[in-house]
Amino acid sequence: MLIKHFFINKIAHSSYILAGSDACAVIDPQRDIDVYIKEARALGVIITHILQTHLHADFISGHLDLAEKTGAKVYIAKSAECSFDHVPLSEGDTIEIEDIIIKVLETPGHTPEHLCFVVTDTTRGEDPACAFVGDTLFVGDVGRPDLFPEMAEELAGKLYHSLYDKILKLPEFCEVLPAHGAGSLCGRAMGAKWRSTIGYEKKYNAALQIKDKDKFIKSLTEDMPPAPDHFSRSTDINRNGPVLVSQLPRMQELNTETFKEMIEKENVAIVDTRSYLAFGGQHIPGSWSLDFNGNLPTFAGWVLPTDKDLLVVSDSFSEAEETNVWLRRVGKDRVVGYLDGGMAGWITNGYKTNSVKQISAEDLHEMVSGSDKFVLLDVRAPQEFEDEHIEGAINIPVADLRERHTELKKEDSIVLLCSSGNRSSLGVSILSQHGFNKLNNVAGGMTGYSAAGYAKRCTVCVSPHGSRFYSKLEEVKIHFKR
Repeated sequence: MLIKHFFINKIAHSSYILAGSDACAVIDPQRDIDVYIKEARALGVIITHILQTHLHADFISGHLDLAEKTGAKVYIAKSAECSFDHVPLSEGDTIEIEDIIIKVLETPGHTPEHLCFVVTDTTRGEDPACAFVGDTLFVGDVGRPDLFPEMAEELAGKLYHSLYDKILKLPEFCEVLPAHGAGSLCGRAMGAKWRSTIGYEKKYNAALQIKDKDKFIKSLTEDMPPAPDHFSRSTDINRNGPVLVSQLPRMQELNTETFKEMIEKENVAIVDTRSYLAFGGQHIPGSWSLDFNGNLPTFAGWVLPTDKDLLVVSDSFSEAEETNVWLRRVGKDRVVGYLDGGMAGWITNGYKTNSVKQISAEDLHEMVSGSDKFVLLDVRAPQEFEDEHIEGAINIPVADLRERHTELKKEDSIVLLCSSGNRSSLGVSILSQHGFNKLNNVAGGMTGYSAAGYAKRCTVCVSPHGSRFYSKLEEVKIHFKR
């Protein structure tokens, strides 16, 4: 038995190949599935099984693309009520791949239909060697049950039983192979390691130290991180079956004239993936600033409109192609064009641009210490803001600006701040779309501001796309030590 791990940064998704001598299964595949086909070919095995632990909320799965290319069958929970051709699974079912036996556990909690796959290598022994636990158990954390708000307490209770009555009864040496790691919003305090063991998690997983069921439920239904918009869409897309990537529109290279015509005539949105500094220098009016070096997929899935075609402005065609892949992973399938020649071509054609003043940490400190009137808008998550913020700042998380911009006055001078400059640039682009034009972006964000000695080091800013709950986790750890 051989296990091959695949990890996608930014969305922090783990998938796996479980291989025997001649055949293999792919567990929780990503949407761009060529990596599995290439690896199976290198291993000399055929992909015969596609196993889904659950209907993923944070990304669009590649199960149908992989099935279409390989002829493998998709195995998923019967309770998921999927509308595509699949093998329905229930508690106690087994799947055999040569000498590998996979036992199915129904483990609702993170989602109602969640499964875990417990794997035994019969050539080694009768005990389980590992468990593909999906989003039920993570390294240092457990799955969040609040993605279905009306069912949050019920699912938290089911998660408690899935963990204590099933998963944690596996042997302590059994490997834990989760579907996500640090950076994913499917949990709140995941560790950066990709795998663990049952015994280690029993001893050191902070969430598992809460043995009282009521307290466990409360801990997972209060103060949870916000769920991006695409979380509510992706589950149904995965249930009904995503459109095959081969059937999606091709991203065309558009010259500046055609690009401009599409903006003027078509129902489109412009996605500018250049650095926030480049965006600040010159950008096409109305663009969304989504820095490629930031958490592009999460925020793209979160804020980009679903009813418009997407046009990409990037530093290169290869970056635009990668952007298209990232957007497809979060269900943004309508990327139709790329600005050939980039902003340089747009500017030399004499077309209109906007710019945003970028200010330094020192500039901000002088403004905060001075007498000029301005609004300091901190667009980080509430937990980041609570951990450390500048006195007088107001906190509106960046995605919320789409609706909460009405709380601000267009005549005010507004300075936007995040942990680095990326999210605040996105915030600038959102406010610009709503008619705000007295905007400044703090380059370096709170990270630079604290590095300059003007504030204490922000605990979560040092990991801008990781957990937003370090302070909450520390409270649990302190309680555990007592």
